[in-house]
Amino acid sequence: MPTNGFNKEALKLQFGLINHESRYLTAEAFGFKVNASASSMKKKQIWTLEQDDRDPQVVLLRSHLGRYLSSDNDGKITGGAEKPDSGCRFFIVPQSDGRWALQSEPYLRYFGGSADYLSCFAQVIGEPELWAVHLALHPQASLLSIARKRYAHLSASEEEMSVDSNIPWGVHSLVTLVYVEGKYSLKTCDSRFLSNDGKLVKENIPTTCFTLGLKAGKLAFKDCDGKYLTPMGPTGTLRSGRCSKPGKDELFDLEESHPQVVFQAANKRFVSVKQGVSISANQDVETDMETFQMEIDRESKKTMFRTNGGSYWTLVTHGEIQSTATEVQPNTMFDIEWRGQRVALKASNGKYVCTKKNGQLSAVSDSVGDDELFLMKLINRPMLILRGESGFVCHHKTSNTLDSNRSVYDIFTLLFNDGAYHIKSQCPLGRYVAPCVGGKFWYVSASGAVCSDGEQPEDFYLEFLEHGRVAIKTNGGKYVRGDQGGILTGDGGSADATSLWEY
Repeated sequence: MPTNGFNKEALKLQFGLINHESRYLTAEAFGFKVNASASSMKKKQIWTLEQDDRDPQVVLLRSHLGRYLSSDNDGKITGGAEKPDSGCRFFIVPQSDGRWALQSEPYLRYFGGSADYLSCFAQVIGEPELWAVHLALHPQASLLSIARKRYAHLSASEEEMSVDSNIPWGVHSLVTLVYVEGKYSLKTCDSRFLSNDGKLVKENIPTTCFTLGLKAGKLAFKDCDGKYLTPMGPTGTLRSGRCSKPGKDELFDLEESHPQVVFQAANKRFVSVKQGVSISANQDVETDMETFQMEIDRESKKTMFRTNGGSYWTLVTHGEIQSTATEVQPNTMFDIEWRGQRVALKASNGKYVCTKKNGQLSAVSDSVGDDELFLMKLINRPMLILRGESGFVCHHKTSNTLDSNRSVYDIFTLLFNDGAYHIKSQCPLGRYVAPCVGGKFWYVSASGAVCSDGEQPEDFYLEFLEHGRVAIKTNGGKYVRGDQGGILTGDGGSADATSLWEY
């Protein structure tokens, strides 16, 4: 993990396992039975990888029910173990094509089969014992090199990805994983793909497709020639090296990519830490000094703002806001009030943050006027991927509407417009969608459905309400939600589970 402790934990590896018949391993609630019958990845098909504390080569597979996959001496498979016992312990045996074989540690037999006929009794690995891995975590993240303890980012020349950043800061540090037909591509913030020679290209071609490997809970990316991505040279140029087996240099973690924003005050200047510890609206350009990371507390839903130096905004004496806090504490927490195209911030003293005549931010106001309103712009999501409680948002195959319950995702372009956002469709990768919607905009139809073929953009508003979740409000004041039929609609009355989206 990074020595600076900036992002504290890697994302838990969650995935679907696809058998030789293109069916997903499924954990049923009734009797904790396990089958391989599902054609797509929903909640019941998601498994979480856990490593054994004593032996890092041993893995445990936990279902959405919180129970563990287990095998007995006769090869019988169940998914009901409340606590991991010896039968829950498996080895991952990676294959040259990127698929996995799962071998029982105590019995040394291999797990496989189809439909309702699954067992862990095969003595050798055949097609029925091979499983493809489909990651279930949100595909936009920060990529950390285990060996270098540095993050990948689009280089200053914008000609390569470099692994030499101490912190994942700004839009250039966003990496999007694109999944097509069992392989993964790495997409930069400007919509180019990383090729195995280190170059960035506009098209997703064989040299940009990698199979996913796993070693000691870390990820490795194997190219079409059987070689692995690794940082090379003083700047850590990300490209395939010579190794056909992953060592520490070829291993990566995916870490959560928090939203990063810039604020513009009523004086039309950007809020900055350039002048020192004081937070002031006194800059005319956006740089790292004017960018702040939003970290939302899971329990209180209050927000902390972190600077690129790792410190937090905090309330000090006389209501002044400074960047002197090194740890989260009550004075570093703020409430955000969402007011259409602008936001208001309330500090822990119950007062609103205002911009003084000298640009200094202070929490001294009892009500909200022009000086208490800020334009807040999200800068590290030029590409938007949304996942709700039922699945990903994706173009419908035969109409201009959007599905909200798919196991595959489409990538949308997010365009800022004076406190609001326009959402534009991109051409889906590897799938046919009719009619073609590339370059068209989202809008809400008269029936309430969100459509993706608008010629003119329509305003939407982003509200960051929970850790890792955003609500999207329409111009009519309703929330975008996934309805029971799996269609994306713009008629939600409140921000509930159906209208909160991983982004």
